[in-house]
Parts: sequence; structure tokens; C-alpha cells
Amino acid sequence: MIRPPLHHRLVVNTGKRLYNSALHRAYSSHPPSARLNVPIDYATTPILHHTSKSALSNPELLTEVRNGTASRQNLFQAVNSALSHALSSDPSVLLFGEDVAFGGVFRCSMNLSSEFGSDRVFNTPLSEQGIVGFAIGAAMEGAKAIAEVQFADYVYPAFDQLVNEAAKVRFRAGANEEQTCGGLVVRMPTGGVGHGALYHSQSPESLFTHIPGLRVILPRSPAQAKGLLLAAIACPDPCIFLEPKILYRAAVEQVPTEPYTLPISTAEVLKQGTDITIISYGAPLYTCSAAIEKAEKDFGCSVELIDLRTIYPWDRQAVMGSVNKTGRAIVVHESMVNAGVGAEVAATIQEGCFLKLEAPVQRVAGWTTHMGLIYERFNIPDVARVYDAIRVALNY
Repeated sequence: MIRPPLHHRLVVNTGKRLYNSALHRAYSSHPPSARLNVPIDYATTPILHHTSKSALSNPELLTEVRNGTASRQNLFQAVNSALSHALSSDPSVLLFGEDVAFGGVFRCSMNLSSEFGSDRVFNTPLSEQGIVGFAIGAAMEGAKAIAEVQFADYVYPAFDQLVNEAAKVRFRAGANEEQTCGGLVVRMPTGGVGHGALYHSQSPESLFTHIPGLRVILPRSPAQAKGLLLAAIACPDPCIFLEPKILYRAAVEQVPTEPYTLPISTAEVLKQGTDITIISYGAPLYTCSAAIEKAEKDFGCSVELIDLRTIYPWDRQAVMGSVNKTGRAIVVHESMVNAGVGAEVAATIQEGCFLKLEAPVQRVAGWTTHMGLIYERFNIPDVARVYDAIRVALNY
């Protein structure tokens, strides 16, 4: 028998070993020796409310809400709850978009069409420019228009409508206070999901933060999503409401049952600290929290964590107050680092906190490239990158 060449046998045997090893380890999971970049444990993360007592103790809630009850919901259920309350409490509320009447791709509008009727919850043609243009017109005529863009990646055809129409209505109206498109909310799933690639994992939020007249909101959790969405619907300004799609089912927490609003353009300190301030929003907050836990144990430091919640107009005073206290700042976001939200935050810190800084402001963000299919997790910030940034700041 003629034996195959040695290199061929080595390749085959190596392939067999890798295959057998893969049988004992889940696809795309972390290696057994990993210490930092391990999956986020949403069941224990301090970012979420794991008890009703915790959820109802939020001082931003009204007394009647705090004295009520809470239920366990994921993010898409919390969004659905907010939409249901808005539709039931105000007959001027309309909800529409691609497949919205069928429940939407992520089930956020599930059962709402059957409950409130097809004249208030309905599907639209596959035209983002048309969806948003219709929403602006409806809002200017007095409706509370909630438009869904199926993925944030699809919003670009509607950019002209948002920038040149929605954002300019109040400015253009001058003394005519009745002309407004307040009540306009454009909802869209955003951010990485692990396999979204070029057209389903983009984070375009910074594009809207350059536009006076728009409010740009990005919640981190189910309880935040419910309160901020209801606040956006009641807001006199048009709002861009971005929902981190990876959290729709992953993030589960206790959410107050009663309707409530949370303040727009007000940051929240999730964790007090004295040595470093980390500023973030949305899904990366979970990464930051995991990195902080490891860094505080390894370096003996104390890290403050701030959730911007609204990224335009954002809460400058809260951020500068924290950095003036800690002397170090790291800004973390999933979208590309170039001309991102972190650039504006870093510039503001440099202007307002320069004499208090003990180290340069750092940005930990997505790389300046398009989102690849199998390399998505290498593109966006992970625990190791945030951990390293904390180490660099402390050792400067």
C-alpha cells in the first residue's frame, strides 16, 4: 500500500484533533482559559434589576409607580408594553413601518394591530424615505407618529427627511409655536448582533448627533427602554430612538408595571467611583461593567460608570462633574471611533476638565472599518480592551 506523504498525514491528523476538540466546545465560545473575554452573564450583571425591589427603588420614578408592582420582561417586551400604553392612552398615536402589523422582525409590535386596529397600527411599503416622510407629515398634523425603520442600517434613504425636514420644523416655524413635529419618534434596532455583517449590524447614531433639532436616545435595558420610549413619545422634539438589537432577548429584568417616563438628556451614574470615569451607552455598558469588576480586583482601583442614555443633546454637566472628581476618563461605544460620540465627549472633557486630568482621555470603540460577518466580535470593544484602557489610565 502506498502511504500518503507525511505532510498530508499531519494535516489530516491535525484536522481530526481540531474536529474532536470542537465537539466538546460550543461554536464560537471562549477558550477554557479565558479570563476577560467570556460571555456576559445577564442573569447576574449589576446593570439590570434582578428584583422588583431594585426596579421600584429608582428615584426617577413617580411615587405611584414606586408603590406599584414590577414584572420580568426582556427588552422587546418592554418596548411592546410602552407602545401598548401609548396607543391605549392617546387616540392620536399611530404606529407603522415594515411588517409592524405582523409584530415586527423582533416582535416589538406583537398583537398591537389586532388590539388597536389596522387604522392605527399598520404596515408600510419598503421605503424608508416614505415611512419617515409620512411620519413627519402626520406629526405636523397633530399625530403622535411612531415610525419603525426595520434596521438602523436601512435609515440612510430617510436621512434627508430627518435632517432637512424633521429637525428644522421648529426653527423654520419661527413665532408660530403651533407648527411642530413633536411626538415624532423614529424607532430602529441598532448595533452588532454577532452575525449581522454589512447590512444588519451598523451603529449609525453619531450621524444624527450633528443635527440640532433631533434628540437621539439609546437605552441600555428593558426598564430604561420603557421609560425613555414613553418620554420620547411625549417629547415636543422629534426623537431618534435606537434599540440595541442584541439586548432584545438577552437583557431580562424587573420592569415597573405602571407607565412611567424617564428624563431625556440626563445621564445616570450606574456605579460610583473615585479613580476613573467610564462613559458609555447601550450594549457596551455590560462590557464596561465586566471589565470594571476585573480591573478593580486586579488593580485596587475604584471606577465610576456613567450611562449617557441620551447621546444628543447629552448631559455634559454630569460627565464633567464626574471627571473633575476622578481625573481620568474613558469613553466606550460600539460605533466606529472616527467622528463618533466619543470624540465629542472627549473634546468636551478636555475643554472643561483639563486642569483636573491625570491622564489623556481614551476612546475604546469600534474600528474604522465595515462590519464583517465572521469577525464582528473583533470589531467592537470587548472586556479586554476596556480592561487595558483602565490599566493605561492608572499607569500614566
